Amino acid sequence: MTQETTANTPSSFDELRTGMELRGTVKRIELYGAFVDIGIGVDGLLHISQLGKPNVRNVEDVVKASEEVTVYVLKVDPENRRIALSLVKPPMMSWDDVREGTVVMGKVVRLEKFGVFVEIGAERPGMIHVSELASGYVNSPSDVVNVGDDVRAQIIKVNKKKKRIDLSLKALEMPPEPAQKSASAAAPEEEEYVPTAMELALRRAMEANGQPYPEYSERGEGRGAKKGKRGDQKRKREREMEDIFERTLRGSRR
Repeated sequence: MTQETTANTPSSFDELRTGMELRGTVKRIELYGAFVDIGIGVDGLLHISQLGKPNVRNVEDVVKASEEVTVYVLKVDPENRRIALSLVKPPMMSWDDVREGTVVMGKVVRLEKFGVFVEIGAERPGMIHVSELASGYVNSPSDVVNVGDDVRAQIIKVNKKKKRIDLSLKALEMPPEPAQKSASAAAPEEEEYVPTAMELALRRAMEANGQPYPEYSERGEGRGAKKGKRGDQKRKREREMEDIFERTLRGSRR
């Protein structure tokens, strides 16, 4: 779920929500962080790792007692009545929101030879590899997008352990419409019936004895019968080919 952000001060612990923006006063400084009064009767902890600067060794280098600060709610623990705060605004999209197949809007923030990075409101920008910029060949990412462009992309892979989000523009391209076949091409041509050797021999024998050989209509066979016979012949040929194939395999095993 997308985190909620608000500047309104909650009146009780139960009204706290992850992502809330609050104003508070630093009450106490410790080695591991600072406790901040946010006006609900329970102070929140601003851990030293959440002061917005890397490698902070002294909390008072960033905040001081009695100083008013803007903080964001990172975590609420109702069971132990604990509140984790941060000076850094949390991302609009949490890792629970980052799922494969999700379509997101973002802004291109950096171009590299291998692809581009897009800010989508998550903890880290997503990356579009050069092969995912378009369905055709792309010589350079700048041929497709530029820094500052707003793009619509699809999340195609998520690695939460490495905190990597792979995006694609190509995945949202409309597939080409299949070419429509003409009526003559769509309708298969009717094959001319070819009699078998046995039928030819029977025809010659009957004609030699003065007996007429019945045509299809006289034998009660029509187009469907011819199609059925062609299907039988096709299956017979397939069986013969399978038999030849099997015999070839057996011969190669000897």
